[in-house]
Amino acid sequence: MRIAKILYKDEEAGILTQHDDGSFTFRYHTIWMEDNNKPGISLTLPKNRREYHSKFLFPFFFNILPEGSNKQVVCKHNRIDQDDYFGLLMTTAKDDSIGAIRVVKIENS
Repeated sequence: MRIAKILYKDEEAGILTQHDDGSFTFRYHTIWMEDNNKPGISLTLPKNRREYHSKFLFPFFFNILPEGSNKQVVCKHNRIDQDDYFGLLMTTAKDDSIGAIRVVKIENS
C-alpha cells in the first residue's frame, strides 16, 4: 500500500491511497469537510464524507501526469515503470503541478 497527501494550495485536503490490489481510494480530511470555505479538489471528486473508490487511478489525478516524450524522460530519469501511475504522480506532482494540487508521498507507506 502506498499513501500520499493531497495538498490544495499547500493545505492538506485529503489522502490518496493505492492498495496492494492496485485499486485506489481518496478521502477528504474531516477538518477540510467541516470548513465550508474549502472547495472540493475537482468537479469529479466533490467534497463528500464518504471515500471514493476506483479500480484505476482517478481521472483527475491521471490527467496531471506527463505524457509522451516528457513521460518517457521522467520515467527513465527517476527509474519509474511507465505503468506506475501512482509513482509517477508522486514524483511529478510533489513540488509543482498544473493547478492548485500537489501530491506528497507519506513516508513509510
